[in-house]
Amino acid sequence: MKIGITCYPTYGGSGAVATELGLALAVRGHEVHFITYAQPFRLPAFSPRIVFHEVSIGQYPLFQYPPYDLALAVRMHEVATQQKLDLLHVHYAIPHATSAWLAKQMLLEAGVRLPVVTTLHGTDITIVGQDHSYHAITKFSIEKSDHVTAVSHYLKDETLRAFGCDNRRVEVIPNFVDPAVFDRARYDGALRLQLGNGRKVLMHISNFRPVKRVTDVVQIFAAVRREIPSVLVMVGDGPERSAAEEEARRLGVEADVRFLGKIDDVAPLLASADMYLLTTDRESFGLSALEAQACGVPVLGYDVGGLPEVVQSGVTGHLGVVGDVVGMARAAIDILGSDERWKAMSAAATHRASEHFASDKVLPLYESLYATAVR
Repeated sequence: MKIGITCYPTYGGSGAVATELGLALAVRGHEVHFITYAQPFRLPAFSPRIVFHEVSIGQYPLFQYPPYDLALAVRMHEVATQQKLDLLHVHYAIPHATSAWLAKQMLLEAGVRLPVVTTLHGTDITIVGQDHSYHAITKFSIEKSDHVTAVSHYLKDETLRAFGCDNRRVEVIPNFVDPAVFDRARYDGALRLQLGNGRKVLMHISNFRPVKRVTDVVQIFAAVRREIPSVLVMVGDGPERSAAEEEARRLGVEADVRFLGKIDDVAPLLASADMYLLTTDRESFGLSALEAQACGVPVLGYDVGGLPEVVQSGVTGHLGVVGDVVGMARAAIDILGSDERWKAMSAAATHRASEHFASDKVLPLYESLYATAVR
């Protein structure tokens, strides 16, 4: 099957999932065409049966803000025509599903039917889509998609509640992970020694947007560090990084907080961690939490959104009340302070990731959906 995939290529969960999906589909024999304005951050320079098509955005004095959505629709139309795509799979409702609908209408004029599958990831529904400026077009784009998936039951329910799309069946297909890549035993202890030097390693990975509450991460770590020798590794970058750095200085822990910036291959880092912190106040799934669990890392997060569908509180980690950094730190100390409890949680985390979210279990769900869409 020839599949066109459009996603945001920047650092974040939706782009990571879309890219990993394309790579996995190519391994399974499909031909995958990525259509976006830049090469997705997890996409290697070359992979068999994968082609990247850049969207060129013209710069004209007439446009204060060049219309990317229109340029994307044109590029989708071009690639679908030239490569004879079987379907488009777009990640994020706007503008991707909107552009896909435009491309589909253009193709219909030539008698070509191109099914559109839209996957909803989170902020396209919970934040952007519910902004009054975008609500109507988000609803329209969802309802005009041939098939719609959501990465969690929480996100499905939120979509139906916010947009009243009762006539549109939303299928839940969760994010996935390759257990062979996120395997703690696959990586030696050299990186762990470098990061922690014998101390416990706490880790956070994100795009440092306000919703991630990265200062909460630093505050939790500071409380843990008072009881247990530890370091905090912060991976990624974004608008709140400076606030996290300032918080580390304010709390006097800056020497033990390491900001590594954006790193594409996070599996070796996660395999070196003892605990993963995810302090978002709105989380539709939590891909980084899943990847951490696959590496046998207990996860501490807030009990919001779709995260409880990923993390079993008390079994694979701990979920607390948003903003309760004291309670979160206490839970972290309880887990890290007991080798027996940590090992039990680590084993349970690995088991949950492989049993419920392994790529070989999730990919057939997408392939079945594609087959239905094409029929």
